[in-house]
Amino acid sequence: MSRIPFPDPDTMSDAQRQVYERIVSGPRGRLVGPLRAALHNPELADRWQAFGALLRFGTRLPPRVSELAIVVTARRWNSQIEWHIHAQAAAAAGISPTVLEAIRARRTPVFDTPADEVVYEYARQLQETGQVAPALYARALDYWDAAGVVELTAVIGYYTLVSMTLNAHEIPMPDDAPAPLDVPAEGGQPALSRLAPLPPGMAQ
Repeated sequence: MSRIPFPDPDTMSDAQRQVYERIVSGPRGRLVGPLRAALHNPELADRWQAFGALLRFGTRLPPRVSELAIVVTARRWNSQIEWHIHAQAAAAAGISPTVLEAIRARRTPVFDTPADEVVYEYARQLQETGQVAPALYARALDYWDAAGVVELTAVIGYYTLVSMTLNAHEIPMPDDAPAPLDVPAEGGQPALSRLAPLPPGMAQ
């Protein structure tokens, strides 16, 4: 159960309803996840949904790149809804079930392409250290140029915000789906997941 109530279409203010209609008529098709909470502030929700739509659907990055970065972020933050939605999207974009299961289980994934290795390790390093190694950053530039690397970094940052919002408010899973991720603990408290680094020489 969520820690906060969510605006209902029958009781929304005019400002909330306008944003709600823009969301459900756009590529998302329905109101799920963090936008349910953000709608308490219609201006925030409107800018949020536009920014999120741009990063998910409007960059030069192929969906395979974006969705892989998103599931790495979801696993880092143990974000149940984010994983539930984006693991499906990543599979549709070509990420294999074996790779997705390895990330979910925090094991070392074996990727199909060197580009996938770069995406995984870029997202993993940025999430766990706040930095990206120079050689890895250079490889990302080789694949996606400066604009693409800016977009990739923004995708990771945006879905970190999504994860924190989902977790803080305990927004429930859509369609009564079961939670797909275990949550590690340290000192008796929930902890962020540590993803397995790729072996030396990969994604370098």
